[in-house]
Amino acid sequence: MALPREITENVYWVGAIDWNSRLFDALIPLPNGTSYNSYLIKGSEKVALIDTVDPTMNDVLIKNIGELGIDRIDYVIANHAEQDHSGTLPRVLELFPDAKVLTNPKCKDLLINLLLIPDKKIEVVKDGEEVSLGDKTLRFIYAPWVHWPDTMFTYLIEDKILFTCDFLGSHLATSDLFVEDNDRIYEPAKRYYAEIMMPFRTPHVQKNLEKIRKIDVEMIAASHGPIYNDPSYILDLYEYWASDDVENEVIIPYISMHGSTETMVRYLTDCLINRGISVKVFNLNKTDIGDLAMAVVDAATIVVGAPMTLANPHPNAIGPVILLNALRPKTKFVSLIGSYGWGGRLVETVKGLLSNLNAEFIEPVVAKGYPKEEDFKELDRLADDILKRHKEMIKKH
Repeated sequence: MALPREITENVYWVGAIDWNSRLFDALIPLPNGTSYNSYLIKGSEKVALIDTVDPTMNDVLIKNIGELGIDRIDYVIANHAEQDHSGTLPRVLELFPDAKVLTNPKCKDLLINLLLIPDKKIEVVKDGEEVSLGDKTLRFIYAPWVHWPDTMFTYLIEDKILFTCDFLGSHLATSDLFVEDNDRIYEPAKRYYAEIMMPFRTPHVQKNLEKIRKIDVEMIAASHGPIYNDPSYILDLYEYWASDDVENEVIIPYISMHGSTETMVRYLTDCLINRGISVKVFNLNKTDIGDLAMAVVDAATIVVGAPMTLANPHPNAIGPVILLNALRPKTKFVSLIGSYGWGGRLVETVKGLLSNLNAEFIEPVVAKGYPKEEDFKELDRLADDILKRHKEMIKKH
């Protein structure tokens, strides 16, 4: 449970902290839990609620609103229709039947279809439109594809607070209302970017960062994680993560059944380290996919390690490779190492599964059975190829 907390005069956090959740969207690990941030603004004439919470936290939101003695809500702002932000909307409208939902056309359509909200309850606002609450004014800013097509921001003009919904958030259950320690927030914020925002890096993340830079913002209040009262920290991080710059680093996600591929992974890892290249290795049978997603945010190269299983890459390698393809990291080079017994389409399949990456494919190393002297020489060649490309990349920048 949590209590409503005042952010600034007559602006309150009324959301819910989910300490126990460990999986989001039945896919994304949540090692640190999360929060569902909802914000209530009391103007001199009208009251607005910005986003709601996940339906599993229905009662927490309603209790927090009640603790403030609110007897009416004039507007519910829906910045995004996904259920962790809109799921309690039906309950709020039931308790406050005179409230109007303000949102954009795409979000309206989704709210009608996902939550069966009546059309008559929803009022569409235009990009840049403003709504007065009396002594406080809300401005709506369309921000599509960070991370759904329906996303928008809400800017509280007088208090210079930007409510960004999913954008710039972090999955972190914490009692801190504001970011108190940048080091503590760094990893949850990067993990969140990697898992949710990275597929939309260019042009959508970059364009919406430009929009925010043009606004006088003193606080950024996302829908997950603590509030940034120093917006420059998270904005600067996103500027780098969303840029084309990469690190002199190789990520090696791999599966090995009988040790052949793992032997190749260990040998290549040593080769790369000896050439001054940073390496991160992930055994896909043991890896938190969020850790893998974070690692590829700024790595120059990905080398997939996989053995052949029934003429195709090992199934436990295929899922993470598909995920990396969907995340679209800014990786510049990809390759493959692995082993096979009698044949198949190891290279063709993995290369095809990474088709979304705008990366050069470096000649792979595939051993028949356990790697032999010629295979280790080829791994040396692969390490040299990677080093050469990294050096050329560094020269260009």
